[in-house]
Amino acid sequence: MADPANTHGDALKRPRHWPSWLVIGIGWLVTQLPYRLQMAIGRALGRLGYHVIGARRQVAAINLRLCFPELGEAERARLLREHFASVGMGAIETGLCWWGDQAKIDALAEVEGLEHLETAAMRGRGIILLSAHFTSLELGVRMAKPHLRALGYRTTAMYKPPHDPVIDHVMRTRREAHIGGASIPDDDMMGLLKALKHKDAVWYAADQKAGRRHGMLVDFFGQPAQTHVAISRLAKMTRATVVPFFTLRRADGRGYRLIIQAPLDDFPGADEAEDALRINRIIETVIREAPAQYFWLHQRFKRKGHDPYRAANTDA
Repeated sequence: MADPANTHGDALKRPRHWPSWLVIGIGWLVTQLPYRLQMAIGRALGRLGYHVIGARRQVAAINLRLCFPELGEAERARLLREHFASVGMGAIETGLCWWGDQAKIDALAEVEGLEHLETAAMRGRGIILLSAHFTSLELGVRMAKPHLRALGYRTTAMYKPPHDPVIDHVMRTRREAHIGGASIPDDDMMGLLKALKHKDAVWYAADQKAGRRHGMLVDFFGQPAQTHVAISRLAKMTRATVVPFFTLRRADGRGYRLIIQAPLDDFPGADEAEDALRINRIIETVIREAPAQYFWLHQRFKRKGHDPYRAANTDA
């Protein structure tokens, strides 16, 4: 009987997948360059994206207008351009996470709040690394892995499988090689529960739009947004400790801040909506530290009967 893994690997070698492998190869080559040059390439890639993906540019502009009404048009326009540069850098940082040398990545990390991980580990439960979609998110768990491993924790992450099978294959294999545990698809709740019950540390971003089963309308930057309540349910079912966990680029361009906040006490509470609002407030506070680094290309405020992105969708 044929080995399914080998069969899958052979299928990915077919000519129709060669363009994807070319992209992967270019990504690997870029990670061999000096860090500052990598980031310069990322910024240039982001500037190109600003001009090429007009529909997503409109989505980001709408989000910035909704979330930062106190800013003038010129300030938001500058922020929008900075955001696209940040997205381009994030694409390069994905390659850095997948193929970068651990010692070099450790040297780029400035860890804030390591004592909070130690506090969480002392509770002897699984840990939910509560995060959000910042453009440097790919690096966060890899930077934290040595510290979590020293505390006796295996690390893993939830992820949304990409449509391209080559990208999916490389993403999973490289993440698992560097992070430790098997990646958990975003629809595999049983896998997530199992990891938490086995006292793993799982990275989980809870800030993008949730469906009706796992979300409710909660304020985010003064706007009603369909918000995940799965964190509350997971913490209740597994007794996992929830630790806010974010990755931002340093203002001096010399690396990253790995921000680890105190474990959430009295969580989950009696009201899932209050829990979700609490999480949104934490994420908002970090976004305001570096607004260009948050992922504004997502249609965060679209809901039934309300679509502020209608014009952008029409132009797509």
